[in-house]
Order: sequence, then C-alpha cells, then structure tokens
Amino acid sequence: MNLNITEVSIQLNRQKSGRERLNAEKISKAGTTAEYFFQGEKSRAVLTVREQDGILIGRIKVELGNEPFRENDNLAFDEPIKIELEFDRQPERMTAMYLHRDWWTQPAFIQTFEEIPERTQSIYMEIGEGAAYLLPMAGEIYKTNACPGRAGVLTLVMTAYQSGRREAEETIFFISCGKHIYEAVEKAFYQAEKETHLPLRKDRCYPEIFEYLGWCSWDAFYTDITESKVRKKAEELRRKQVPVRWFLMDDGWLSVHGQRLYDLMPEKEKFPEGFASMIQEIKAKSTIDWFGVWHAFGGYWGGLEPGSTAAAGEQAHLYDTANGKLLPHPTPEKGYGFFRRWYEKLRAEGIDFVKVDGQSAIKNYYENDIPVCSAAKGTHEALEGAASAYMGGRLINCMGMAMENILGRPGSGLSRNSDDFVPNDEHGFAKHLIQNSYNGIYHNELYHCDWDMFWTSHPDAQKHGILRAVSGGPVYFSDRIGETDKASLEPLIYRDGRILRMDRSAKPSPDCVFTDPREGGLLKITNTAHYGDRQKAGAIAVYNILGKAHHTSFTCGDIYDLPSGDFFLYDWKRQEGDILKKGDERTLTLFGGECALYLLIPCRDRVIPIGLLGKYISFHAVEAVLEEENSQIVILKEGGLFGFFTGEEIESIFVNGKDCTERLAEENGIWKLDTLTEGKTVISIRCRGADTSVM
Repeated sequence: MNLNITEVSIQLNRQKSGRERLNAEKISKAGTTAEYFFQGEKSRAVLTVREQDGILIGRIKVELGNEPFRENDNLAFDEPIKIELEFDRQPERMTAMYLHRDWWTQPAFIQTFEEIPERTQSIYMEIGEGAAYLLPMAGEIYKTNACPGRAGVLTLVMTAYQSGRREAEETIFFISCGKHIYEAVEKAFYQAEKETHLPLRKDRCYPEIFEYLGWCSWDAFYTDITESKVRKKAEELRRKQVPVRWFLMDDGWLSVHGQRLYDLMPEKEKFPEGFASMIQEIKAKSTIDWFGVWHAFGGYWGGLEPGSTAAAGEQAHLYDTANGKLLPHPTPEKGYGFFRRWYEKLRAEGIDFVKVDGQSAIKNYYENDIPVCSAAKGTHEALEGAASAYMGGRLINCMGMAMENILGRPGSGLSRNSDDFVPNDEHGFAKHLIQNSYNGIYHNELYHCDWDMFWTSHPDAQKHGILRAVSGGPVYFSDRIGETDKASLEPLIYRDGRILRMDRSAKPSPDCVFTDPREGGLLKITNTAHYGDRQKAGAIAVYNILGKAHHTSFTCGDIYDLPSGDFFLYDWKRQEGDILKKGDERTLTLFGGECALYLLIPCRDRVIPIGLLGKYISFHAVEAVLEEENSQIVILKEGGLFGFFTGEEIESIFVNGKDCTERLAEENGIWKLDTLTEGKTVISIRCRGADTSVM
C-alpha cells in the first residue's frame, strides 16, 4: 500500500510582488524518482520526489533572479514557499499533530486535508487496511509545516522566520506507509536518520538519575522559592521516608530584573549563601543524590540584561538581536562559551543537572536575524556541549516540541512531551492525557518522553500515578510543603526510589489513534516492559474522560509491539485475572472519570508470576523465572506482597530457602504471599503433579 503523487504546484511569496503560483512545466521520471520543474517571473524551482524503501522523500530547490546592485524582490517573511500535493487516494481519517502553542503539539481529529490546522508538524493517516505518516522536515534554513488548503490537496508551507532570502534547498517531507501507524512512523524517522544522521531514541542517552524518583519545586512554590522552603521540603521528604533521589529547583531561583538575567548566581535575597552549603547538608541528611536547576534557553525568558554582571566579559559569547534581546550566541562555538562559564559556576555550587525551558522560543528570539533551523541547531549544540562537559549530560529539554528543536538536538535524550500539569484546572487531566498519548507516537522515535510532574495529594492522584507508571519516562512530583502522600508514590517505585519504568513512551491503542476521546470518552494507552530474563509483558491503561459510562473492548493486539501468544490478564484494581488467548476479546465499562489498568503477562510455565502486587507494573519486579524439575524459581528485584497464578495445586513455597507455605493465601484466584524481605528475593514454588502447562 503506497500513496502516489499525481499533481504538484508551488506558490512563491515575494517581498514586493507578492504571491506567484507556479505549475509544473515539465515532469521527468527515472526509476523511482520524479522531478517537477517550475518556471516563473525571474524564478525557478525543482521539486524532487524520490521513493526509497517504500518512503516518499520530497526535496525542493528554489532560486530567484537577483540584480547585482539594483533593488531586488526576494522571498517574503510570511509563507515564502508553499507546495500543494495531490494523491491517487485520500485518507479515510487523520490525526494532525499541530503546534497549539509555540512549544507544544496536540491532536486534531480530521477527515480532509482542508481541515488540517495551521502549524501541523505530523499527520497520522488511515488508508484502507493500513496507515501512512507525513513527517514535514526542519532543514538547515527552512522548516516545513502542513496547513489548511484547497479541498483534496495536501498543502505544505516553508518558513525560515526571516525575509529577504533568494534561494532555498531543503528536504521538505517524508511520507511512509505501514500495516499500522506505529510502523509507518518508525519507517519515516528511520529514513530521516539515514538522510540527516540524526540519532534515534535508541542512540540517545537516558541519564541514570531519571531512573529514580524526583521532586520539582514548580507547583509547590512557583517563582516564590527560597532556601528556607527548599530545606523544609527536603526535611518533610526525609521525615516521611520518601526516597526522592533528585531535587529540581525550578523557576524563581535566578537573579532577574523583569524578564532578564542580571547575574549567573542565585538571587541573594532568596539564597543568601548560594547553593553549596545547603545542598551539601541536605544530601548528607537525606536520600537525595542530585540537585538540579531550571533556566530558560535564552538564560531567562527575555535573555540577559545588557551591562549586567551576567553579561560582563561575555560579549564574545552573546548575540544582540534586531528585536533588542541579548542572548547566548546561536553559533555552537560562541554559545558554548556562555553555557560553559555558567555551568562551571553552577557545578561549583553543587548543581548536578539542568532543565532548560522555552526552547521553541527560538523563532521569536531570532526572527529576521538568523534562520530558525540554523539558530536552533547552533544553540542546542552549544547547550548540549556544556551540559555534557559539566553536568554529565543530565539535561531535561522542555517547551521544545517545535520541529526545529526536535530535529535540532545533536544527542540529548530526554524531552518533555506535553504542556504543563496544572493542578487547579478541572479539565487539566484530560488535556494532559491526550497530549502526552498522541505526542508520544512521533516524539518517542527520537526521545525518551517526559510526561511532567504531578501532585500526590490531588483528586486525580491515582489517575496521574497510573499515567506515569505506563509513561516510560521519569516520575517526579511537586506537592507543596507538608502535602506529599507517600502512599501515592509507592506503586511507582522500589524502596531505593528506582522507578518501575517501561520500555517506550505510552501510545494510544490502534483503535484510538484516529478517534477523539473527548467525543467517544475512552482512551486506551499501552506499553511494554521486560518480564523475567527473556520475555516481555504489557500494560493497557484505560481512561474515561467524560461524565458518563462508556463501553470498550481490548485484545492482546492492542499492544502493537507485544509478541504474539497467550497471556494472563491481570486487572490491577480488582486484583483478579484469567487467561486471555490470542484473538480473545475482553469488554469493560468505565463510568465517568474512571480509569483501569490491565497487565498482560505471558503464559510460559505452569506458574505465572504477577510480581509485586502493590506496584502498578507488578511484573517489572520479576527479574528471572527458572524451571527446576517440579518447581519454579522466581527471582524478585526486591521483596514485598508477591502474587502468582496457577491452575495447579500448590505443594510448597519457599522464600530465600525458608518454608512459607502456611502463610500462602488465595484470593480471587490469585495466590498471595508477603515475602517479609527487602532486597533481592528468591521464591521457589512447588506444584503437585507433573503437568507443566497452565492451559
């Protein structure tokens, strides 16, 4: 199944003469490559569409005639190049991922090309029995977005956020097809990696720090953060024995006048002695191993204050924009000098990592100064160089989902996947769920996705907890002083604070990709994780975001990357389950605002370990499963309430060599035993009889 282009047209927008529409005067085809030639008034263009491995790759070259010294009429700032494509078939349904703000994308569920929102940077398409994916590219100078256009026509618009350029030569799109949307998206990014040498997620680092539980100051203090408050929060976490391992001081610590940074050190009124002694003392008394700080991509939201201490001696590393901002220089060598100096000072103060916000403000910072893509790539390279040298690569990218940022980072691996968690927004959970789920389909191809913080003391705390459990990203919270609920966190972490992290970013099940959960009510999101030493198990989280009951169904096939087979289906909330064979379907009803969590554990042996029942992703705790004559050995990463299923009669169960058979109990068909151990635990289960099948 392929999409084939049947018609192409181009529109140029020039500074003085305005818009000029060009139709192809000549089409040249050779093998799998088609070239469309356009000629206009002192302009010419070539659009090349090449098919490689079933993927359409579009590349354009535009040249304008130019006078040696007389007045010229070059490309305008607004929509300088527009491309219209017609295909031999139309998608039945589409989900367009568009920038609803400069830094975040969210889905629009549409049926026709003319419904595409402005600034769309990914489109999932349902075509017949398969799927297709459009990836508009951010190149060296220009970025490409999809936008609304004529009926039946896919319209792409290029922009550099800079006027006066006379030429363009960029790869503008990849269009891929597959059995399902996940395959189509993967193919497009794999091809993009070959064309651009851009590292995929598997080649990007996930810093070890984010394997552990964290806390962030933002929703606790907002910008009103002080040393006293940091100490009080750290003491609360110590007293409640919450094993937080990293602590992020968000916006509010910096020395700023208005919206501009005037000193590279902490605000003296808030942190009179700086950070060093405070951090040293807190680390000595608590489980916290890493302290981090937040800052904006430009230093602060409005950049640096001219003539300030922060700017002193840094002019070689700073850039004065035409719109009056003083910013880190967008060339890698010069920009690195600024971040290097800053991070060197922060490291001396005990800072171990950074979160860098406002990254997609690049277009606003440098418009009409520097092309958006080159500014983004240069600044990201400078930032990451310093973060690697001084912070060990421990970096959270944030507010950076514009494609020039996504495709502009040379190696960092962690990127925020949605707008902020907003504690007091009554519709906030639904927005948070939808953005993260649908963004993950494409964003996860390049990044480990960060689903943001949450409150443990909140009406939606369990729903947020389950969401973080299946997210595949960091887990951190932001409760105010005195409000942390340790019980809300325990299903997410081991005793040392390590999270039970899944393999990838959670994504909607195939039947949810093209349907709006705000209308249908239900959204199913899925993920996988290692189970034992050789297999994978899966999770399906189901959310009803509307106010009335809804029905749905699911199968093992809803988890697209779960190996085929039979599974034990465990209902986490009800703590019950049964065998779900390949092809079987289960139905469920959720009332308004409810959620459910189902685990699918492979049926391999006569005993099926579910894992630690108090954890959302209980099977994550199963380190290994071994067969030994008529016994099964289960190695848990740590002890706790252990559960398993079997159709056999239990003869005995030993924990670390000690007979615990008398304490074993059955409830709803699930065998349960508190191991009464803390560290790695070895459980031996012996069944009567010789049948080794659970079926």
